[in-house]
Amino acid sequence: MSKINNNENDDERLTDADSLDDIEDVVEQTLRPQSFDQYLGQEKIKKELDIYIKAAKQRQQTLDHVLLYGPPGLGKTTLAMIIANEMGVNIHTTTGPSIEKSGDLVAVLDELEPGDVLFIDEIHRMPRAIEEVLYSAMEDFYIDIIVGQGSESRSLHHQLVPYTLIGATTAAGKLSAPLRDRFGIVERMEYYTIDELSKIVFRSAQVLNIKVDEEGAHELARRSRGTPRIANRLLKRVRDFAQVAHKDTIDYDMAESALNQLQVDNAGLDHLDRRILNMIIDLYDGGPVGLKVIAANIGEEQETIEEVYEPYLMQMGFLKRTAKGRVVTRKGYEHMGVPYPDRNE
Repeated sequence: MSKINNNENDDERLTDADSLDDIEDVVEQTLRPQSFDQYLGQEKIKKELDIYIKAAKQRQQTLDHVLLYGPPGLGKTTLAMIIANEMGVNIHTTTGPSIEKSGDLVAVLDELEPGDVLFIDEIHRMPRAIEEVLYSAMEDFYIDIIVGQGSESRSLHHQLVPYTLIGATTAAGKLSAPLRDRFGIVERMEYYTIDELSKIVFRSAQVLNIKVDEEGAHELARRSRGTPRIANRLLKRVRDFAQVAHKDTIDYDMAESALNQLQVDNAGLDHLDRRILNMIIDLYDGGPVGLKVIAANIGEEQETIEEVYEPYLMQMGFLKRTAKGRVVTRKGYEHMGVPYPDRNE
């Protein structure tokens, strides 16, 4: 678990917002806004959180537990850090998969000072048994721990300091209902508009000392899948193309040329997105086809397809879910340049 004092994983897929390698992560930290004023987009959530934080501070209480959910790369981690900044407390970060047993959870919670924020990313991937331990830890700030075995086992009542849990997930439906109900504040992160992403590109370009004009920023934003992390990643990769081409400014032509070479099309789809659509169209006549079959054909985990690829394809109207499986829509056919079959959708 990492702790950040607020009083003060990359793969070859450029449009995958779900991972950053170590070098990218350092740059990502530099680009992170530190306050609501710097944070662009998600206006409804910002306004609501600002009110909740001010009210909690006026009452001199900890902020209610917060659940942030939505597709990867939309700024859930950044928002959690800003919440801690605005509350004037420390933030401790961990992930759901790293908490494997109740002892791990106790160790994490014991590090908290009164009022601190505990941020659990991928909270839906915690074992169900740990979710159940969290119930009392969230509601009444205590944990009952069983020590010993058999006839010698006994229960220990472990009191906790008041704290705020912020959970982030791309799959809120995978949390148990009792755990979801213990979050007093639940916010859904939405995809960003092109205008919002253009502003983010300009801000990031200033931080990274990159020159980009309005049309270049717009083209980067248009192909960034509504996701700030992808916009920042594409900006850095297009910068490399511009540098090698001896261009001191990323304009429309430079952005278009570089993004085309990176196989990111004008809707933000990359080769893996197009592979999913083409596979369903070519092998299964556009669907319906099950998630397990799609995963087997493209060599990806079902969870990855469901949480990373599908949301944007559905948001764009290229793919839809039915009771029988996934189906490529008329719009999806048109985007892929394939005649739509004569059938009812």
